[in-house]
Amino acid sequence: MQHKDSSDVKGPPKQRLTVCLISAAFFGSVGSSFLYGYNLSVVNAPASYIKTFYNKTWIDRYNEPIGDGTVTLLWSVTVSIFAIGGLVGALTVSFLIKVLGRKGTLLANNGLALIAALLLALGETAGSFEMLIIGRFIIGMDSGVSLSVLPMYLGEISPRQVRGSIGQFHSIFICLGVFIGQVLGLPEILGQVSLRWNFLFGFLALPALLQLCVLPFLPESPRFLLMERRDEAGAEKAFQAFLGRSDVSRELEEVHAESRAQNTQRTASVLELFRKRSLRWQLITVIVVMSCYQLCGLNAIWYYTNGILQNAGFQPTVIPYITLSTGGIETLAAVISGLVIEKVGRRPLLIFGFSAMAVFFSLLTVFLHYQDRFSWMPYLSFTSILLLIASFCSGPGGVPFVLTGELFEQSYRPAAFMIAGTVNWLSNFAVGLLFPYIQEALQTFAFLLFVVVCVAGAVYLLLVLPETKNKTFMEISQSFSKINGIPDQTQEREMKDALDTAATNGLQCAEVEMESSF
Repeated sequence: MQHKDSSDVKGPPKQRLTVCLISAAFFGSVGSSFLYGYNLSVVNAPASYIKTFYNKTWIDRYNEPIGDGTVTLLWSVTVSIFAIGGLVGALTVSFLIKVLGRKGTLLANNGLALIAALLLALGETAGSFEMLIIGRFIIGMDSGVSLSVLPMYLGEISPRQVRGSIGQFHSIFICLGVFIGQVLGLPEILGQVSLRWNFLFGFLALPALLQLCVLPFLPESPRFLLMERRDEAGAEKAFQAFLGRSDVSRELEEVHAESRAQNTQRTASVLELFRKRSLRWQLITVIVVMSCYQLCGLNAIWYYTNGILQNAGFQPTVIPYITLSTGGIETLAAVISGLVIEKVGRRPLLIFGFSAMAVFFSLLTVFLHYQDRFSWMPYLSFTSILLLIASFCSGPGGVPFVLTGELFEQSYRPAAFMIAGTVNWLSNFAVGLLFPYIQEALQTFAFLLFVVVCVAGAVYLLLVLPETKNKTFMEISQSFSKINGIPDQTQEREMKDALDTAATNGLQCAEVEMESSF
């Protein structure tokens, strides 16, 4: 067999975005990420009306008004049980994707969204505040599943040249969901009692139904089909659809080689992942990044926004329209991040985002401290909030989910997402539970705690995280070999030997010379 000089070997082909790939990212995100973002903001506008409904229901049942402490408790449970549902959903991910697959789990998850929409929309009609609480728990479960499964699905169907950009669909639709929740919650739309505030919750059914109508006609993850279902014909068709070309033999052989290198065809458990020495620092990195994602303080910002605007002299009736700018900034920053992630890389976006947040949290602390002394200081505080949101969405808001899918090979990916989801929701619950007490004790200096978290996250990523841009999953795994204390390049040699064997066993020359898109 004639061998060509290494200078003649072609580089990876420029991968174009196909209609199938964009459709999978769009409709997968509409029924998953969008719903999560929407539920983060949708409860804010009708809060007073929901509390009034609680009081009316209590009077109808017990013939006496509800106590202030009881209504506060019911409202706190209504809001916080969303995170508890998210944790429960995250814990079921490994089992669900093993049985149903990536796409199948997303489709089945829409059942939770539809049940939650019915409970939340009909709770007032039925005179049951329990339906609202249960509905919030169920939509939390839906979000817990989707926040793990969708990034996994997007990472496995995307060619490595655009894996980051496709993965950012997840972040963009979270931000878009927050923004749409703010818009629909305006008094002129659905945010007042005369227009039935429960329609805000009924809207949850629309994105779920849209995903149910389209996603069944799109392919399953080809990696899942080949490595876990052993369906080579199905995997080949999926690769062809997502890549937009008929010759996908190189991609198939690369996945085969990765499968042989892992020496296992079954999905690893969480305990096995914790025990795996070669994945130790990948796991630590995901835990650190997901912790910083929630503990960096963005959720706590919403406690201050309305108060800052009131102190700036804005009328309460105008404030909802001004706060729309926060949702708009979120979405814009996420879109820009998606456009530049393949050029800039994951690591710089994360380090820049956390570093910028530390700077703006520091400035916000100063501005809040002197807010009562200067009439123009609240404007600087609100500007800092907008810049904080933009910094978060530029990297920390979306890249952690992309990173979780990239740092682990196929058999360990479900366990990794389960751990990441658990850390994410526990941290979310901790912030919601503890921040009001921290804020009461430290006042405006409470934000200095978030400065520490952001700085620590940026320093860790600077020292530990390698760049994953445009690398195969095997190459990313090898990037951690040194820090994991695994100098032996066994997996890399296995992959190379497998590909060389495939080349000598009859692959066409062009196939041998062309690097895989995955």
